[in-house]
Amino acid sequence: MYENYLKPLFDKIVAVIGLIVLLPILTLVAILLMIFQNVEIIYTQNRPGKNGKIFKLVKFKTMNNDTNSCGDLLSDEERLTKIGAWIRKLSIDELPQLVNVIKGEMSIVGPRPWLVEYLPKYNEFQNRRHEVKPGITGWAQVNGRNLISWDQRFEYDVYYVDHLTFLLDLKILFMTVWKVLASKGVSGKGRMTMDKFLGNH
Repeated sequence: MYENYLKPLFDKIVAVIGLIVLLPILTLVAILLMIFQNVEIIYTQNRPGKNGKIFKLVKFKTMNNDTNSCGDLLSDEERLTKIGAWIRKLSIDELPQLVNVIKGEMSIVGPRPWLVEYLPKYNEFQNRRHEVKPGITGWAQVNGRNLISWDQRFEYDVYYVDHLTFLLDLKILFMTVWKVLASKGVSGKGRMTMDKFLGNH
């Protein structure tokens, strides 16, 4: 009942209210990005949703488009701008995904939608994370985010799939607010983004 009916309704109500309340912040961030980053302010990328269905995820762009002498993009750490690092630290770059929630492609809470290129690399257990809609925040995010291993992320994601309830969602939301305010787990030591998933060995 909750997962199929109440959660989607709850998601859309929260997303609409969130966009209205956060509109001044979103507008300010967009202006700051236009002034200091000098690249497009919105970034879209194909990501797998529920049952692996591909959708376009929306985020604030926090990296520039700098390339090396061969024309290849520099590493994430090298392309992350100063304003982008600040926006990531506060997780503001994720807020445009409220649009994905309103469109029914994402949920407020659920496993984070990772890269499409990872899909063929998942084993059966890992692929279970796609049994529910991906979320803006999730159980793995409030239990370490970018500081935990890929195996731990999968464990947390599948745990969420198996224990999805309103109370767990509420707990994750409260923990998310605390984590964001404390800026915990955004990046590991010496890096600003999470390591790529290389598959199972």
